[in-house]
Amino acid sequence: MKKIILLVILNLSALILFAQKSVVFESFKKYGIDPAILEINSGNRPENYTFDYKYTVITGDKETVTLAQFDPSKPEEERWQVISVKGKTPSRSEIKTFRKNHSKTPVAAKTDDSSYKIEKVTADSLVISYKQIPESIPEEAKFMKDCKLYMTVNLKTGRLEKLQSLNEKPLKIKIFNAEKLDLVVKYKYDEKEKRYFTESEDLNLMIKFLGQLTPMETLSEYSNYKKY
Repeated sequence: MKKIILLVILNLSALILFAQKSVVFESFKKYGIDPAILEINSGNRPENYTFDYKYTVITGDKETVTLAQFDPSKPEEERWQVISVKGKTPSRSEIKTFRKNHSKTPVAAKTDDSSYKIEKVTADSLVISYKQIPESIPEEAKFMKDCKLYMTVNLKTGRLEKLQSLNEKPLKIKIFNAEKLDLVVKYKYDEKEKRYFTESEDLNLMIKFLGQLTPMETLSEYSNYKKY
C-alpha cells in the first residue's frame, strides 16, 4: 500500500510539473515565441566574440567607472584588458582585482519546471516567472534560492527583452545582509548573428552596513560584439 501511495504521489507531481510548463509553452505557441528562450543563461559570455565593457559601481555618493575589453582569442589570464579606472590608467593591483572578479565562468542553475507561472499579459509583452532548483545553484550564489525570476518577452517581435531577479526574503550575500536584491539583465537579438547578446546587467542592493541600510548599485554595459 505504501508503494502504491508513493507511486500515485510521484505521478501526480509529474503531472503538476508538466501542467505548469505546458501552460507557458501553450502561451508561447499562441504568440509565436521560440521556447528556446527559456534555455538562455544570462551569466554566460558569448564564445568567440570580443566586446567592450563598462563597469560602474555606485555606493552612496561614490561612483567608480572601469572601462575594459574582452578578447577570448588571448591567453586566459590576458583576456580582460583593463583600459581605465576612474578615467586614469589602472594600477597593477586594480587590474589584478578586476581580472579576479570577472574571470569566473558562471555555472548555470537548473529551473524548477513546476514553478513556471504566467504573471502578466499585455498588448506588448508577456511576463512569466519561475524559480531555480536550490541544489543546482553554485555555492557562491546560494542566496538566489530565495529569489524569483521574471522573464519579459516582447509580443510584437517575439524576442526576449529582459530577465529580472527579485528577492522574496532578506538575503545573506557573503558578509552582507541584504534587504533588497533587484537584478535586471537586458538583451538584444542580432539578426545577422541569429543570437541574443547581453546589453546590460543592473544590480541594485539594499544592504545593512554598520546598522544602517545602504544602497549599492553595479551596472555592467556591453557593446561592440565582434566575432573573431
